[in-house]
Amino acid sequence: MFAHRVANLKEEGAYTMLARAHALEAQGRRILHLEVGQPDFDTFDHIKQAGMRAIQAGRTRYNPSAGLPRLRQAIAEAVSDRIGVPVQPEEVVVGPGAKPGLFFPTLALVEPGDEVIYPDPGFPTYAAMIEVAGGVPRPVPLLEEKDFSFDLDAFDACINERTRLIVLNTPANPTGGVIPKADLEHIAAAAQKYDAWVISDEIYARLAYDGIKVPSIAALPGMRERTIVVDGFSKTYAMTGWRLGYAIMPQPLAERVSLLLNHSVGCTAMFTQDAGIEALTASQALAEEKVAEYQRRRDRMVAGLNAIPGVTCRLPQGAFYAFPNVKSFGVPSSQLAMRLLEEAGVALLPGTDFGVHGEGYLRLCYAVSPQEIDEALERMADVLC
Repeated sequence: MFAHRVANLKEEGAYTMLARAHALEAQGRRILHLEVGQPDFDTFDHIKQAGMRAIQAGRTRYNPSAGLPRLRQAIAEAVSDRIGVPVQPEEVVVGPGAKPGLFFPTLALVEPGDEVIYPDPGFPTYAAMIEVAGGVPRPVPLLEEKDFSFDLDAFDACINERTRLIVLNTPANPTGGVIPKADLEHIAAAAQKYDAWVISDEIYARLAYDGIKVPSIAALPGMRERTIVVDGFSKTYAMTGWRLGYAIMPQPLAERVSLLLNHSVGCTAMFTQDAGIEALTASQALAEEKVAEYQRRRDRMVAGLNAIPGVTCRLPQGAFYAFPNVKSFGVPSSQLAMRLLEEAGVALLPGTDFGVHGEGYLRLCYAVSPQEIDEALERMADVLC
């Protein structure tokens, strides 16, 4: 009935769990929401004011598909500073959220039958965009004992002459893992050997803890010309609903991706882009304060999880997710997640929402108040102990 490219698409697990949680709330239950990955605080006031001023000034019209020149310039400067290599505005493509920066380069690069390597467990959009493009998905496990970096032996066994694209995510959703530079160098050498492109999803790169500086594969020798760096404003600046993201890529690819944007969404809202300019060019003090707060919440969440008998949890290096190991309970993670929702009133996600290698794990978002973290841990312990 439907075209093959959409026949097997599924909703992200977070939205499915959110709907179930809302159904329980409609029955009068109080549910603690640790399932959706978004900051619990509002967009910073100075960013909101910039967006509102733009609307009042009539900046509500069409604009270039690739984004406003001032925003592309600001992004180029910010990313150059973060990853340590020069970026030109012409290499920047702005979109309504970061997902177009994942989806459209995949559509522009992957022919039917091309193989695409991606992390498992990983963000569900990776598998979806590969399928829509007609590619062959090749998931590679992330190893807990490597702080959820790639299983490089499995990676080496997977990559070959048919590999067109490698997808990375660092820091990662759902694990919070950061890919170390040595692993990136291994992946980069293989990408160059087999002439593969790389999409590096760095949406959480500003949310790293304990003084870690997240390395980007784009900064390694020979990788700038074959890497797409994807980032956005949702996580760092609490702008999830503004829908503003971007991708950095070689200019010829940027021109193709801009055409895909032109013929799909047209352009990104002008006033949203003005807010993005404010976010990047104003003081970063508030963003840095929020990272410090996330680190305190991370420590609180992980300590509490490890205090529950049968649960073990590594300390995430970035993002705002804990990914505890719950294999000792001997039940599928989906069943355990549903039990915690129904009996404890804690909405979280099973690891299998992120791929088959997520079995035996749960994902909890700790971008919630310390009080909610404590209450969720207490409720979980009451059910699991």
